[in-house]
Amino acid sequence: MPLGITFLVVRAIVGFLDKTLLLLPHDYQPDVLLGIHIPGLGVVLAVILVLATGMVVANFLGKRIVAAWEGLLARIPIVRTLYAGIKQIMEAVLATDAKSFSKVLLLEYPRKGVWSFAFMTSDQLGEVQDKTVAKVISVFIPTTPNPTSGFVLMVPAEDVIELEMSVEDGLKMIISMGVVVPPWGKDKLLADTTANKE
Repeated sequence: MPLGITFLVVRAIVGFLDKTLLLLPHDYQPDVLLGIHIPGLGVVLAVILVLATGMVVANFLGKRIVAAWEGLLARIPIVRTLYAGIKQIMEAVLATDAKSFSKVLLLEYPRKGVWSFAFMTSDQLGEVQDKTVAKVISVFIPTTPNPTSGFVLMVPAEDVIELEMSVEDGLKMIISMGVVVPPWGKDKLLADTTANKE
């Protein structure tokens, strides 16, 4: 089944990228030039476009073009707000030195007695902290199996339980809907011992 699903996903991606060839003028489309349809040429075109775009953006001229484009977007009222917000989120999440998800936590949510996974996103909350009595932290509660959506809550630090598992293990458990549980305690010791013997 995993092999079949992988094949279907790859075929769908290749088919989608092949459709990008329709953006070329009719006389320059590979099917017209070669007289036959070759699957995968869209993937080649996509790779070339990504590499070319990366090379342009990486140099000084590319940076100026990007700055000019961002300046243009900054003049459009609704787009300005959306673009700036999305850019900040992407920079925070994708930056290699970012501490977006620093800890895996357990939090009683949505009610007492029901526990949810949460990731600590910040403990420096500025005005929020200044206007609350208890020490609060910002946590992100992801949805499953798609952890890119969820809820941001400001909760008292004393109301969460910090777990020892890594952020990667926490994400695996969420994406797998709780099926993939990272080893812990005796299970982890046994797994480490077995790995060392091999």
